[in-house]
Amino acid sequence: MSTAQQVPIQHEREARPLKRHHSASYYVHRARDSLTTRVSKIICGIFLTLLFIVGIAAFIAWLSLRPHRPRIHIRNFLIPGLDQPTGFDNAEIIFNVTARNSNQVIGYYYDSVEAFVHYRNQVIGYAPLVDSFYQEPKNTTILYKVLSGATLNVTSDSWSEFRNDRALGTVVFRLDVTGMVRFKVSTWDSKRHRMHSNCEIGVSPDGSILASYKNKRCPVYFSN
Repeated sequence: MSTAQQVPIQHEREARPLKRHHSASYYVHRARDSLTTRVSKIICGIFLTLLFIVGIAAFIAWLSLRPHRPRIHIRNFLIPGLDQPTGFDNAEIIFNVTARNSNQVIGYYYDSVEAFVHYRNQVIGYAPLVDSFYQEPKNTTILYKVLSGATLNVTSDSWSEFRNDRALGTVVFRLDVTGMVRFKVSTWDSKRHRMHSNCEIGVSPDGSILASYKNKRCPVYFSN
């Protein structure tokens, strides 16, 4: 037998990718596009940074210029002689409140400030507290008053009601502080707003303010 003849096998060669040869103008165009993209990104980054800085500055300015309401605190309230059966003959109500301006740059013009004392929704005392004054930012003003005589409307009947509540341990009054207020920033003044502050005050049997009411912050709201 003759030896098997080997049939030659022809392998196909893999096609090599053809290299493209670009002209010089192509590379110049690509370089120009790349430079334009980089410049655009830089400009966009600068714009966003400036926008962020302006936003932070505007937010800080808003915080400093945003007006805060006056902060009214009741510091003391006293009715001498509450333990006396005939104390209404020489009845007095002595109180002390503070008005705080907590703003950084905004001042208050108080055109007038008045006080009303209520007992069971009836006004038993009224008096002007202060005339017009200007309160600087970050400043506290003390408002002190003694109501007696013509400024106090306490009868024998109301005094008996005081003493009935006193026997239960607490006599509750309400002190209303009202006034016309304007806000001032530099040379600009706002229109007048009427401020209202309502303070509930509990008095002990000896006529002095209870510890739980002392230094209490009173709600404040405005009306036109």
